Amino acid sequence: MAGAKETPRQKMIGMMYLVLTAMLALQVSSALIEKFVLLNKSLEGSNATSSSENQRSIQSIREKAAEKPGLYTDVLQSADAVRKLTTETYADLDRIKNQLIQHSGGLDEQGNLKNPKDEESAALLMITQNGGDNLKSRLNKFVGDIQKYANPGTKFEPLALDASENPLTARDPEQRNKNFSQLNFGQTPLPAALAVLSQKQAEVLRYENVVLDQLAAKVGAKELKFDKIFPVVSAKSNTVVAGMKYEAEMYLAATSSAITPRMSFNGGAVPVQNGRGKIEFRTTGGTYGPDGLAKKSWTATISYPDPTLGNRTETVTGEYYVAKPSYSIQSSTLPALYLASANRLQFISPQMGALWNPNFSGSGASFIAGGQGKVTIVPTSRTVAMNVNNQGVTLGTEKFNVKRVPAPKFRVLGNGAQIDVRQGAAASSLRSLSVQAVADEDFASTNPDDARYRVGEAVVSLGRGSRRLGSTGLGNISSLASQAQPGDRYVIEIKSYQRLNFQGNTSSTPSSEIITIPLN
Repeated sequence: MAGAKETPRQKMIGMMYLVLTAMLALQVSSALIEKFVLLNKSLEGSNATSSSENQRSIQSIREKAAEKPGLYTDVLQSADAVRKLTTETYADLDRIKNQLIQHSGGLDEQGNLKNPKDEESAALLMITQNGGDNLKSRLNKFVGDIQKYANPGTKFEPLALDASENPLTARDPEQRNKNFSQLNFGQTPLPAALAVLSQKQAEVLRYENVVLDQLAAKVGAKELKFDKIFPVVSAKSNTVVAGMKYEAEMYLAATSSAITPRMSFNGGAVPVQNGRGKIEFRTTGGTYGPDGLAKKSWTATISYPDPTLGNRTETVTGEYYVAKPSYSIQSSTLPALYLASANRLQFISPQMGALWNPNFSGSGASFIAGGQGKVTIVPTSRTVAMNVNNQGVTLGTEKFNVKRVPAPKFRVLGNGAQIDVRQGAAASSLRSLSVQAVADEDFASTNPDDARYRVGEAVVSLGRGSRRLGSTGLGNISSLASQAQPGDRYVIEIKSYQRLNFQGNTSSTPSSEIITIPLN
């Protein structure tokens, strides 16, 4: 068709077109709609690759032309003009595809066609509203325009043919009288119409590729010249912290814009751009030396076509060092933890930076992660061992001793005011008694959410000499005050107190505290 050797991809697209045309000629039922969907996706994927390859061809022409400024200005201008023609025509086809999709109901949340069985949208837009006639004019105009930049003797066939002009349908009595629009879009399911348009895009790119190859030959961009071939590895850093990413580039020092080397790492393909492949993997720790570094290495391959020796493969090796990450602990609760309480710690690691997001596990406690290295430890035993992990790597184990929560102190209030139990109170005026449970000062400063106390069960007795005259609970003690005389005493027996922890849970603790208040 264009007087040039077709690549395997172009042959594959040609075969897809034959299959597509044959299926359309048969007016296939909806049972084959899924096949059209798959065919269209395959064409679109191949088209994206072809477009990228054509863009690289233009870049190669531009680089070659830059070596001799002014000599190949006309060739470069032609290449840019060809690319512009192709881009505009390709965009027109994309616009029509989007119109068809939107007219049929659009796409669902998974990106699939909502109404793949729709046959009316293509007929309405492309036949009734003459969209197919306009498309035929644009496609064939593109052929005429791009023909101007091709070598003499190159002949491009029209991209939009009526049934009588198409070898596949010219002899079919049911098809041969149809025009381009009727042949491609009449009684056609939406996925089939999209596949037709994708196939036209493939042909547009193929024509562009033929012309660009011819232009590239004029500036020598298709020549492979390697003065010396050797692999080069460029790493951002040969020393990284365990859990962080190791990044490096490997490439051929003398490469050609006309080829794309194939690179692999650990059995998988490495993306190649402008002759360079980028390696990226997550590092792990190992046996660290006295300097805190673990030596590591990796191996990869680069394959390329040599004009003289044929296909060759080079092996590339690289060495790097993994540094053992360090961290520090920031917490007001150190050096010891309190049993069954919220002990809040924060671990920091300036080395890890944004990658620092540890998780915690261990024994003797439950661990509640808070993000950015924060953790709340709730001990359940007298010792705690906590593992610090980041990005799947264990960085260390921290061990803590655990203290029992100190008992509160008790403050007596008489008639709402604090009583100095050493001096006592007036027997004639004291009518109510209450007791406040006050947390240990150190515990309250480090664990304020766990230092909330109240008195549970308590008994107030009136004593005179060795006799107990009566007893009551805290609060109103009028029944005892009516009997009280100077020289008597009130005895408060605190039998239990309660603590409210950081989770809102209440625990009760027995007490044997006895407070004596002399009466004056």
